[in-house]
Amino acid sequence: MEKLKKILISYAVPIAFSILCVSGVLVAQIPPIFLASEIVRRLSRNTFLVLSLIIPIIGGLGLNFGIVLGAMAGQAALFFVVDWKIKGLVGILVACLMASAMSIVLGWLAGLTLNRAKGREMITSMILGFFANGIYQLIFLFFIGSLIPFGTKQFLLPEGVGLRNTVDLYGTVASALNNVWMVRIGTVRVFVLPLLIVVGLCLFITFLFKTKLGQDIRAVGQDMHIAEVAGINVNKVRIIAIIMSTVLAAIGQVIYLQDIGTINTYNSHEQIGLFSIAALLVGGATTRKATIWNAILGVVLFHTLFVVAPSAGNKLFGQPQVGEFFREFLAYAVIAFALAMHGWRAKKILM
Repeated sequence: MEKLKKILISYAVPIAFSILCVSGVLVAQIPPIFLASEIVRRLSRNTFLVLSLIIPIIGGLGLNFGIVLGAMAGQAALFFVVDWKIKGLVGILVACLMASAMSIVLGWLAGLTLNRAKGREMITSMILGFFANGIYQLIFLFFIGSLIPFGTKQFLLPEGVGLRNTVDLYGTVASALNNVWMVRIGTVRVFVLPLLIVVGLCLFITFLFKTKLGQDIRAVGQDMHIAEVAGINVNKVRIIAIIMSTVLAAIGQVIYLQDIGTINTYNSHEQIGLFSIAALLVGGATTRKATIWNAILGVVLFHTLFVVAPSAGNKLFGQPQVGEFFREFLAYAVIAFALAMHGWRAKKILM
């Protein structure tokens, strides 16, 4: 009985979401083929971003809301790829390289900041995201077309300064990864290359934690003081963990946006951190422990609910908008629940 209670407490969030998902599917009466198609596509689109959160969690930095910095770098790179009219896989590769270069600098600055806020990394990374968003808005609303040249005039505001609200990727890099290798299983389309890239990242993360650097990251996450006594440069390892997370988030945003096909210039990045963290927590991760399977399960459960919520809201209340509000509420609620559980467990350990 005690063992069952422990399992229920440990997996409370994924169990609750599994029940919600099954209930939502039954109420919404969504065709299974359509649901399967949506989940497979969202697995290839969103999983890379969710996986980018794992390294900082294991490194003891908690939930890295700062992946939004990487998302901004990914979008910035895509804007220039569109302007330079670089198409297909070459455009994706150039965007990833540019975004990675920007993310290394942003991750380094974020790491330096988080090292000065030990024990308060999550709220600090969230505020960093808000601060960086202000700079991002300034650059792409006032500097593009004036201080920074941008040749594609149809994406500029009528005054010739600042990007429009929407930048279209069709004709350049939209679906560039998706179109390389697509398999049809009945009416379900499976985009193989993005899924293979996700598998590659899973293998990289697994390999990383078998290396000296990975063991150092794990040791720092378990106890900074003991790691320092053992001769590990704690601050350096934490900065490396944040840089890796930011770079992966930038690449993940490029993968995400090539699938969407358009960039909402001033909003596409804003919810990336929130929804990626919510998905990871839904999969059973905590602020101190996360695995690849937590990320995959979380994406499946969280996005199943995303697909069925509007239809379920429409069936129950006659208003699909109720489902939209419910999705937003759940994203915040699961983060609040996970943080409350973390605080409760920490208190139990101290007692």
